[in-house]
Amino acid sequence: MGLLGDELAFARALTDRENESVMALGNRKRYAADAHLLTEGDRSTHVMIILQGWVTVSVATDRGATRLILGLRGPGELLGEMAALDSHPRSATVRALGSIEALVIPGDAFRRFLALHPRVSGLVIRQLTFRLRSADQERSALASLTVLQRLASRLTELSRAEPSGPYTPAVPTPPVPTPPVPTPSVPTPAVPTPSVPTPAVTTPSVTGTSPAGTVVHLAQDELAATVGATREAVAKALRLLRSQQIVRTGNRRVEILDPALLALLADGHHEERPE
Repeated sequence: MGLLGDELAFARALTDRENESVMALGNRKRYAADAHLLTEGDRSTHVMIILQGWVTVSVATDRGATRLILGLRGPGELLGEMAALDSHPRSATVRALGSIEALVIPGDAFRRFLALHPRVSGLVIRQLTFRLRSADQERSALASLTVLQRLASRLTELSRAEPSGPYTPAVPTPPVPTPPVPTPSVPTPAVPTPSVPTPAVTTPSVTGTSPAGTVVHLAQDELAATVGATREAVAKALRLLRSQQIVRTGNRRVEILDPALLALLADGHHEERPE
């Protein structure tokens, strides 16, 4: 079960020439935090490539206003390709977690480009296949894992995200590279500068368990939406984790105190701490 996935983002898998051609297909657009970039059920067919920022991909559930977050998408990710290819209504809603910059490409232009570029078409098919498999894993987790297991697994995953990730402390997100514009070279005199030591910064590890003290920044209702549970059920699971000194919670934050034990809980093991 995973929101972030392990696939290389679409735009980052393109060659320089392909990237330049794709960028020429659409226009850049900025979105404010909480804006809907795509809406479930809408019949638009354009696609989007995230250039800066992060978004959630969610679907409605049978619990009315409750939504289930299926994925988190960041720089380089392609969105909306299913509606562009099959002309069916949007299958999910995409919401901005913060300010977003995206490339918006008309659906017909995107389809023509794929017809002329088989390698890029293959990248899109691979991405669709990966996301379908991921959705299957999410459904399996909802049916077979307890709320505590799903919560432990989600916190473990998000705590391992890169420092510029969606629910880690705010760090400027590197933009998707765009073709460089040549400028005339102007020689400047070399000016010696004193050497300044750079302080070491500890960041969460992408593999293995994250270091103790890693903080995931999100509210309980958002966390509930990522595990397909009610806010009350997540609050109860967090109380258990706090009582075992595995996490510490605050306003829109969950600090991981014992990442190893949290990972064990995600795998279905439960160990009581000695008094």
